[in-house]
Amino acid sequence: MPEYVIEREMPGVGDTDAAGLKGASQTSCNVLRDLGPDIQWVHSYVTPDKIYCIYRAPSEELIKTHAETAGFPANSISEIKALISPMTAE
Repeated sequence: MPEYVIEREMPGVGDTDAAGLKGASQTSCNVLRDLGPDIQWVHSYVTPDKIYCIYRAPSEELIKTHAETAGFPANSISEIKALISPMTAE
């Protein structure tokens, strides 16, 4: 299944406390449950003003549906074509 990186512009999100992040995670998981097994949230990186999320889904459209339903921005959605790391150099 294709993987995507989603960039969410959310000014100040890096200052969100643990309870706020938990609430956002619960919202996302509830919407994912309603959308069914074809979409999966892998993990996210929270930075001062953005969240970068990794998702598995059959299409970009399903990711957009998740974002709209959950009330989260999806400023850019890019399909991941390859994964590299220091291990790639070996």
